[in-house]
Amino acid sequence: MGNIVGKPGEQLCRALSHRTDPEKLKEMGNEEYREGHYAEAVALYDQAIIMDPTRPAYWSNKAAALAALGRLVEAVADCKEAVRIDPSYGRAHHRLGGLYLRLGEPDKAINYLKQSPMDSVSADVSRAQSVKGRIAKCGDARKVRDWITVLQESQAAVSDGADCSPQVMALQAEALLKLQRHDEADSALRGAPRFGADESTKFFGTTAHAYVLMVRALVDMAAGRLEEAVATAQAACELDPGSREAASVHRRAKAVATARQRGNDLFKASRFAEACAAYGEGLDKGEAGCAVLLCNRAACHAKLGRHEKAVEDCSGALAVRPGYSKARLRRADCNVKLERWEASLRDYQVLIQELPENEDVKKALAEVEAKLKSQRN
Repeated sequence: MGNIVGKPGEQLCRALSHRTDPEKLKEMGNEEYREGHYAEAVALYDQAIIMDPTRPAYWSNKAAALAALGRLVEAVADCKEAVRIDPSYGRAHHRLGGLYLRLGEPDKAINYLKQSPMDSVSADVSRAQSVKGRIAKCGDARKVRDWITVLQESQAAVSDGADCSPQVMALQAEALLKLQRHDEADSALRGAPRFGADESTKFFGTTAHAYVLMVRALVDMAAGRLEEAVATAQAACELDPGSREAASVHRRAKAVATARQRGNDLFKASRFAEACAAYGEGLDKGEAGCAVLLCNRAACHAKLGRHEKAVEDCSGALAVRPGYSKARLRRADCNVKLERWEASLRDYQVLIQELPENEDVKKALAEVEAKLKSQRN
């Protein structure tokens, strides 16, 4: 009972008082589940299972609580145990089908849903068939680099029920990345459920998990998290040694990381022209541009008095990452030096919303507003 949280003393005492009555423990677990106390429910169902592991309802109920905690792969295992104990247990079949649907495994979902007597089976099977079709369309569109279709179909698959599928979320993130929507790609992966490496490989297969890792490496590279990109791409290569795509991403990530480090070292040594060239090499080898490298190269241009080029690089960085405050601040400063007061004002007005407590931004905004006011007068 050590996993029970929230009301541990009360729950522990109650559970121990019924330790010889697994049915009572199940009822207590159901009560906790209804109250939204899913961890407590899992612990209570566990105790019931320890006392009587032959009751399929205990396993199925625990699966529901695990799913509510986002532990879907574990929930699948418990639902399978319920079905093994009682192959005619319709509710467990239905629950298992729903879990497979959420995880982006529509064929398995359809198989289990069809063995359920629930009234909603027809609609659920239809949704699973829709997800199956959408994932297939994603694969076809990806082969011809039709990223708009990949994005639309992956988003529709999520809406149809595959909301916890690493593969579907990776397809969505890859499409957003290819469409130069880096911030959105990053958000898509950050919001996706994460499973342990061994758990994911065992459940989804090495090829599928390697693809997810490869996309994560691409997103990390675009976001400037180059060390993470190299490590993740290497893990993808180790999982799927025959993947040319993963190998290519790994090579590029290493090349970009090396170029950025060289650029940083040169910048620190005040060798700005050479640093600018180093960042440029990284951009040439990267995936659809890297906002961090663009912003770094803009800093070199600014140091060399090439403010027009610095503005161009900052604008490139903001095109793929609109929320990149550092690039916006650098562009605003360069536009001030170019006496483009209106353009600078627009950036500072955005920055004051993003960084309301930043005194430097407040001061710069006031100075630009004063300059514009004096010009109008």
